[in-house]
Amino acid sequence: MVKVGIIGGAGYTGSELLRLLSRHPQVTIAAITSRAEAGKSVASLFPSLRGHTDLCFSDPADDGVLQACDVVMSATPNGVAMTHAPRLLKAGVRVIDIAADFRIKDVAVWERWYGMSHACPEFVAEAVYGLPERHREAIRSARLVANPGCYPTAVQLGFLPLLENDLVDPTTLMAAAMSGVSGAGRSPHVPTLFAEASESVKAYNVGGHRHQPEIAQGLAQMAQKPVDFVFVPHLVPMIRGIHATLYGRLKDPAVDLQRLYEERYRDEPFVDVLPAGAHPETRTVRGTNLCRIAVHKAPGSDKVIVLSAIDNLTKGASGQAVQNLNLMCGFEETLGLTDIALFP
Repeated sequence: MVKVGIIGGAGYTGSELLRLLSRHPQVTIAAITSRAEAGKSVASLFPSLRGHTDLCFSDPADDGVLQACDVVMSATPNGVAMTHAPRLLKAGVRVIDIAADFRIKDVAVWERWYGMSHACPEFVAEAVYGLPERHREAIRSARLVANPGCYPTAVQLGFLPLLENDLVDPTTLMAAAMSGVSGAGRSPHVPTLFAEASESVKAYNVGGHRHQPEIAQGLAQMAQKPVDFVFVPHLVPMIRGIHATLYGRLKDPAVDLQRLYEERYRDEPFVDVLPAGAHPETRTVRGTNLCRIAVHKAPGSDKVIVLSAIDNLTKGASGQAVQNLNLMCGFEETLGLTDIALFP
């Protein structure tokens, strides 16, 4: 059994980790921390977990139990994991950060977008970007994994086959992506109150979203050249889910896109390429680690349209973290992640 600790377990990604790991046959959850909830039982904060865990939250300052773990998963706000990682790594603990502290390789770019100084920039180069469909082998041996963001997961998986094969002009890439309100976290904010978000759709951070440089970095690595990428996020009145509509100009409009995507993802357990003409829906991935993709060609043009849908809390966060945990520990990649989506 692998002993896993969770830092910052009082939010939505923390509760999703608990939901998944409490049923994982090879994991023992050794500790879960929350500064605000220290001393309280997990089940009192998350009644859905009653009967599945008898853990209580501990203070993250008391990290002796964390240093006794095999793997620590950080489900904290940005800027927190980097304060814990050096001590944990020194103690021989492997770390999966579900926030953004280690995703962007250019530390100056990270500091500009996140508005703070990086506490341990010496570890950024070592961190492996935890998108298994691209970095599976590196993840297996990694000490430190930077779990991708939700928007970046949906967008990168959608563009991956095109950019890997140099089939799309990298200066024409655009994404219009929609997220449910859980993507903003559990802390109360006026824009995500029911009365504010219900019965309305709006774009936000059009002038620059923090996931922009992360996505652009990944796309450029796929293309092996700079990309010009436009990203517009939207808030929609649902709880869970990401839907990304991606656009680009094909270099060869005659390419068989359906075959390309089916072949690229044939052996990927968590990417489902839908039949030609289909449209993925967020409700079909709710609570799962799946990314469902459909690829279309705009009639009478050289434009490709890719539709990508994930659950932002699962494949977009905690589920992908468990997928990375499985790879790091030598387990079957799908272990603990085979739930069928909830419907309706």
